[in-house]
Amino acid sequence: MCGCCGLPLTLCRCPGLGRRAVLGAISLALLLASGRALSSCPSSCECSEPAKTVKCVNRELSSIPSGIPASVRTLFITGNNISRLESGAFGQSLQQLLTLSLSGNRIRAVDSLVFASLPKLQQLDLSNNRISRLQAAAFGAAPLSLQELNLSRALLNGSVVEQLSESLQSGSLSNLRQLQLAENDLFYLPARTFSRLPSLQHLELRNNSIVELRETFRNLTLRTLDLSSNALKRLGNSTLSELASQPNISIKLRDNPFDCDCGIEELLTWLQSTQKVVDRESLLCASPESLRNKPILQLKHSDLKCTVRGDMESVLQTSYVFLGIVLALIGVIFMFVLYLNRKGIKKWLYNVRDACRDHMEGYHYRYEINSDPRLTNLSSNSDA
Repeated sequence: MCGCCGLPLTLCRCPGLGRRAVLGAISLALLLASGRALSSCPSSCECSEPAKTVKCVNRELSSIPSGIPASVRTLFITGNNISRLESGAFGQSLQQLLTLSLSGNRIRAVDSLVFASLPKLQQLDLSNNRISRLQAAAFGAAPLSLQELNLSRALLNGSVVEQLSESLQSGSLSNLRQLQLAENDLFYLPARTFSRLPSLQHLELRNNSIVELRETFRNLTLRTLDLSSNALKRLGNSTLSELASQPNISIKLRDNPFDCDCGIEELLTWLQSTQKVVDRESLLCASPESLRNKPILQLKHSDLKCTVRGDMESVLQTSYVFLGIVLALIGVIFMFVLYLNRKGIKKWLYNVRDACRDHMEGYHYRYEINSDPRLTNLSSNSDA
């Protein structure tokens, strides 16, 4: 109440005093609200109520701390020692959480439904961990709002790639637009790993050991693709078709050990006709030795020694023709020999016919004797 007029502070008409009292009351209310909010902050974290941010950084935590404010929008839990993310690790559903960073926590296992309680999560950073077990349903079954996923340096080694593929194909990441998989020592990608990421636009695969791509980019509409610093020696026709069919894609391919032989002929043709490979001028041959470190775009098709293949095809065609001529000549000779020996062959056929006839008559005679009882008895008596 106002000490001047006896009215409530919000209705006070006393000059100066009422205004100061109102401002003081508002400040006190904000302070109390802030105190209540801060009081719910985990002891191992720092909470900023205005920004709705919680930071639990380098606190040697072994699990996700409990008591995280439900109003949090940005959550940093980094630089700790959390070896496993269990189902229900975040406790109650954090309905307002938009950004979550779990980088550098030495995470080894991610169980099913870990992130299912974060329905509005848009950015997730799992980089710089040691994940060796990634459950296929880690992101849940229903589609999430997740748009950015950072898994750079997150996997223990390339042996986790099958689990990674299953989790990406679970159907819960249909809204994902950006995926980072750099520096994970991946040496291959299972076919259709990204087939259930229809919204994916930015894919980073740099600094791995990928040697081959098979049905990797089918049904995608990428805007950026980073394949630099891998172990690609060539790109197959199917992969080139998948990339060529994407109208606005920007591709990086530098620092791959391309074999500049006949297997790269289609890639050379494509590079000469497209602007989609932004670093195409820096692509170099790794082999053969005669072309080592030569820019691929400076190659001529004759440099690839593909004439050997053409010569081989010509040799095979010539061989087939020659074989046909030889067989035809043998056939003619055989018919000519038959013609010259036609009388002898005819006599031989007659002899065979007569021999067969005599043989059959002998069989017929013995059959008649065996079938006639009289002849059978006569033969028995004569024996007696």
